[in-house]
Amino acid sequence: MSSGKFPLVKWEDQNRINQFSKLSTRMDRLEDEYKAQKTEKEYLDDLAMEIELLDEDEAVPYKIGDAFVMLTLEAAQERVEKDKTAIDVQVEDLDSQISQVSSEMEELKKMLYAKFGQAINLEKN
Repeated sequence: MSSGKFPLVKWEDQNRINQFSKLSTRMDRLEDEYKAQKTEKEYLDDLAMEIELLDEDEAVPYKIGDAFVMLTLEAAQERVEKDKTAIDVQVEDLDSQISQVSSEMEELKKMLYAKFGQAINLEKN
C-alpha cells in the first residue's frame, strides 16, 4: 500500500538506496584520491624539469616518506621516473574503479528514479 503521493519503500528498495549511498561515498573517496595522485604527478613532472637544470655532481635531496635522502643526480632522475610510473599505474586503476562505480550508480539511479521519481534525490548537492 502506498501512503499518499509517496510510494511504499520495500526492503529491496531500501537495499538499493543503501547500496547507492555506499557507492556514492566510495566515489567521493576515489575522486579525492584521483585528484591527489594527479597533483602528485604534476609535482613529479615539475621536479623532473628542475632536476634537469642541476649540475651532475650535485647531490639532490629527495623526499622518501617523511625524510629527505641525498641522491646523485642520476639516482634522483631514476627515482622520479619510477615514482611517475607508479602513479600512472595508480591513476589508471583509480580511473577504472571510478568508471565501474559510476556505472553501478547509474543502474541504481535508473531503478530508483523509475520507482520513486521526484520523491527521491540521488544527485550531489
